[in-house]
This record gives sequence, structure tokens and C-alpha cells, in this order.
Amino acid sequence: MSDPVLKEAAPLRKSARIAVNPPVFYTSAALILLFAAFGAVFAQPAAVLFARVQAFIVADFGWFYVAAVAGFLIFVIYLMFSRHGDVKLGPDESEPDYSYLSWFAMLFSAGMGIGLVFFGVAEPIQHYAAPPIGEGGTFEAARQAMVLTFLHWGLHAWAIYIVVGLALAYFSFRRGLPLAPRSPLYPLIGRRIHGPIGHSVDIFAVIGTMFGVATSLGLGVLQVNAGLAYLFGVPVSATTQLLLIAMITAIATLSVFLGLDKGVKRLSELNIILAVLLLGFVLFAGPTIFLLDAYLQNIGAYLDSLIQRTFRLYAYEPNPWLGDWTLFYWGWWIAWSPFVGMFIARISRGRTIREFIGGVLLVPVLFSFLWMTVFGNTAIALDMSGVAPIAETALANLPVALFETLAALPFGAVTSFIATLLVITFFVTSADSGALVMDTITSGAAEHPPVWQRIFWAVCAGTIAGVLLIAGGLQALQTAAIASALPFAVVMIFICVGLLRALQMESADSAIDLSNAETAATDPELSWQQRLISLMHHFSADEIASYIGSTARPALDAVADQMRESGFSPHLSEEEGRLDLRIPHGERGDFQYTLRSRSFLSPSFIWLERPQSSGAEQRHFRVMAHSSEGDQPHDVTGFTQDQLINDLLNRYARFRHTRRMR
Repeated sequence: MSDPVLKEAAPLRKSARIAVNPPVFYTSAALILLFAAFGAVFAQPAAVLFARVQAFIVADFGWFYVAAVAGFLIFVIYLMFSRHGDVKLGPDESEPDYSYLSWFAMLFSAGMGIGLVFFGVAEPIQHYAAPPIGEGGTFEAARQAMVLTFLHWGLHAWAIYIVVGLALAYFSFRRGLPLAPRSPLYPLIGRRIHGPIGHSVDIFAVIGTMFGVATSLGLGVLQVNAGLAYLFGVPVSATTQLLLIAMITAIATLSVFLGLDKGVKRLSELNIILAVLLLGFVLFAGPTIFLLDAYLQNIGAYLDSLIQRTFRLYAYEPNPWLGDWTLFYWGWWIAWSPFVGMFIARISRGRTIREFIGGVLLVPVLFSFLWMTVFGNTAIALDMSGVAPIAETALANLPVALFETLAALPFGAVTSFIATLLVITFFVTSADSGALVMDTITSGAAEHPPVWQRIFWAVCAGTIAGVLLIAGGLQALQTAAIASALPFAVVMIFICVGLLRALQMESADSAIDLSNAETAATDPELSWQQRLISLMHHFSADEIASYIGSTARPALDAVADQMRESGFSPHLSEEEGRLDLRIPHGERGDFQYTLRSRSFLSPSFIWLERPQSSGAEQRHFRVMAHSSEGDQPHDVTGFTQDQLINDLLNRYARFRHTRRMR
């Protein structure tokens, strides 16, 4: 698999004022702004349209969402237990950037968000009060409420994230392609990922991420408004919610403008601390033993009914519950998958596929189950015992259910304030990090694009959240998540196919090497001094540039000159930090050998934060080589000219062997 020529494939527009991939940025921005204008100017017609769109998708594409999400779960489980599970997300010699403890801690942070706070009480109590089938308010309804909640927050949700995160990590860290949604399609369409098809994939990812983030922000504002109403008597109204969106979006925008990366990181860590404290308080202030018993029993009931619930479409009991809950969640998770997927990809370099899938399925899922059990079962227990009419409250005003539950426990005002603060801080970090993901995709993964671009996406997310609340409230948020995820769900299917094909090609390449030892691409023998320097030294960008110019370029020039004398027409091209030697072979294709400077970054704890210029010590550079034969990028930093030539000829020999050229 050859690495795309970035200059040729992805023509970015870069200057001091702008750094974008024009087709992706301008198309995404235009579609989002048109939607915002339509919803703001024609609020009532928009509300009617959203209702019709949701009804249409639920009626005609509900089966597709259910089948696709089931397929994603089956796919990741297959990869985990297959021979592909041993493949590393990076070169074979790479080691994980983080210990298991640190990695698990960051996966734990990935599982936190506005959704857990909003739905921790709201969803279980709603299913308990109004189940899809049967009578509400019973012991059976309580048991089924937790199973349904676990269904929506369990393995299926994280399987969706794994598909995107695993594909991004594999193709970026092992195959050297950009960290972009288009890259996993390379095995299917080759260099065309940098044309209209690739642009379309990135546009779908941006739009899905935008509406996924806007949905979370909208839910967060509903929760904040309910909390302020409970604490300070602030009226619950669309005007209040729009003001809250404007104020909190302004805070997020300010953090972007001032470059408060460390501040946002600390805010994220504060989120986790507050969330754990709130969780621990409810666990020990509520019916502790019952909650611990329920946690284990809920997991067992969920696993017992997993297959049946996975494919449950209520074909024999039609009702709107499926669209209001399951399809909303599947759409929401798919829309969020580029966001969360990029984060878990960035922190997982060096892990095997089996470790990646096992860790992501285990840590966030078990924590989400604990959160839902503690808050959901506490609310149900309080309602069933008659302490507080939480079910009645949830049916009338869903966001208030959390505060009524906390009010029934000691220090209700304090914990309600903490919950409100928690949602606000999640709002800020979600808007900021979501804007960064969209900026990363639309800028072509530019290192340091202008700040205004990230501000633009943060403001857009707040604007879309406000438009959706005006044009239908919670139902509009649900429709946006379901509808925006539909095209990206199709893209995800092709991502699965592309990832599987790449892994199969890798296995096939290994088989060729083992069965044809004389054509295997073996690494040149390095002296112990070279190996020690390579292991111990962190090279700067200038050192790598000097190496490419003084050592690598003459080596490739020598090969090209010799091949011209033999009647071939090699083409050697050079751009900043990159050398490409292409040798045409007519209908049998081209052989390409690429050397490029690659920087290695230490991923941040908070989603996808880029290190600023002041953090240059976190960046070091290597020279990575790979060829058109699908071999993974390998480190050739410090090779002599002869060693580089031998490395090139080893790959070229395999090219000739696989093309049956003698």
C-alpha cells in the first residue's frame, strides 16, 4: 500500500490566515450554515420537517441502523479473536506510549460526557415508567429498564467507536496515511481517496460530528436550565436556553482564542474528579448494597438478552419507542464516532488490535454500566418506595428527574449544584474538543491552523444546538443525530471492508515472505553503534532534513542513475521532508519507494489537543521508509547510503516477484 503524495493528493490552501482543504471546509461550512439559517428563519416549518424526517428514517431505515450496528459489534469481536488481533497499531517494534493504568484512565475519560449526566437518571426511570411493551411501574419494568439502558450504553456503542478509532490508528500509525476518515478507504479505491470520494467521506464525518456535538450541547443546556431552575428559580424556557448556549459557547470560544490548552486539560480532569465524587456520593448515600447487587444482576441480564435485544425491531408491536430511543442512540454514537475515534486512536499507538478492542470494550462500558446502575436504580428505588414521584416527573419533564433524585438524598442542593457545574464544564470541553476534531478534518490535519478556524467550528456547534432547540427541542435533537449519521453509517461499512482487506493483505504479504525466503525484505545489518544511537537519540527536524539531503538523496540518485543505464525510466521527486522514487513497469504497475520525515507526538489526556509551539520537547522526528508493496512504514533513521540502497532493493525484489517478473 503506497503512501499518497500529499501535495498532489490533497491540495491544501495554507497561509497565515487560512489552512484548509477547500472542498471539505467550504462544502461542510456551507451546508451547516444553510441548515442554521433555515432553522432560525423558518422555525415552525423546520420543526414539522424534522418530525417527518425522523418518521421516514425510522420507518424505512430502522432495519439498516440495527443491522449495521449489530454488524459493527460482530466485526470487532471477530477481529479481537482472529489472527489479526496480534497486529500492532504501529510498526512491529513499537511499544505503547502509555502504561495500562494511564491508558485505562484515558479510556475512562473517553466514557465520560454530558450524555451520562443527562441520561443517568432520565433513561432508566423513563423506561421504568413507560416501557416499550408491558405495564410500567412494576418490578419487571424496573428490571427491563436497566437492560434497555445497558443496551444503549454498552457494547454496541463502543463497537461503533472502535470501528472508526481502530481504522484511524491502523492506517495512520502502521500504514503512514493521514489521520483522517478517508484513509481507511485506501485499500478499496487507492489514491482516489484524495479526490471527490475522499472529500465526501470527510464532509460526512464533519457534518455527523457537528450534529453529534450539537445534540450533546442541546441536552446539556436542557439539563443546566433544569438545574438552575431547581437551585435559583431561573425560568425554564427557550430564551433561557439560548442565553445559556450563548454564554457557555462564549466561554469555550474564549478558551480556544487564548490557547488555554493546559486549562482545558485541567478542566477535563476536574470533570472526571467531580463525576467520580458525585457517583461515589450517590452510591454510598443511596441503597448501597442494593446498588452493588443490582450492578452484577443488571450485567447478567444484559448479557443474557444481548442477541435478542440487538435485533429487536418491534416488528410485531409497532410503536415510536424504537425511533425515540434505540435509533436515536445508534445515530448519536455514529455521529460521534469521528470525535471519540480520533481520541482513542491517538492514545493507542503501539497496542495490538486485540488489546485495543478488549480495552475499549471493557473499561468505558463497565464504568457506564456502574453509572447507570447507581443513578438509575437509585431513582427507581426512590420511586417504588414512594419517597419521591420521580417517574411522574420524568414523564412530564425529563431533565428535572436527576435533580429530584438528588433532592431525595442528603445535601441535595450541594449535589445538584455539582451536577449543574459538571454539565457546564462538559459543555465547554465538548465544544472545544469537537471544534478541534472538525478543524483537524477540514484543514487536512494541518499542524497549526489559524485559531479563527477552530473558533468558527465552536460557534457553529453552539449555533446549531440553539437552532435545534428552537425548532423542536428534544425531538429535533434526536432527528439531527439520526439523520446526520445515516450517510456516515454507510461510510463505516466501507471502513470495515477496507480495514479487513488491509489486514488480509498484510497476512498475505507475511505468507509470501515466509514461503519465498530469497525474496523476503530483510532489514540491512546495522552496527551496534548505529542501533544504540537510533534507540537513544531524539532527532530534531533540522537533523532529519540534513540526513535526507546528505545521505538519503544521494543513495536514491545512485539507484535511479543505475536503472536509467539499464533502460528504465525512474522518477525521483523531492519536496520538504520527503523523497519519492517511482519506477514505472507498464501494465504491471509502478514500484514506489518513499522516505519521509515523520514527527511523533505525545497524545494529550484531553481528547485531541495539539501541542503548542512551547511544547516542542514533546516532538521528535524519524525517517520512515515504505514501498508500494504494502509493507508497513519502517524506521531507517541513521542508515548509511549502502544500507538504504539494500533496503530499497529488498522491497523492489519482492515487487518483481509478486508481479512474476524475472
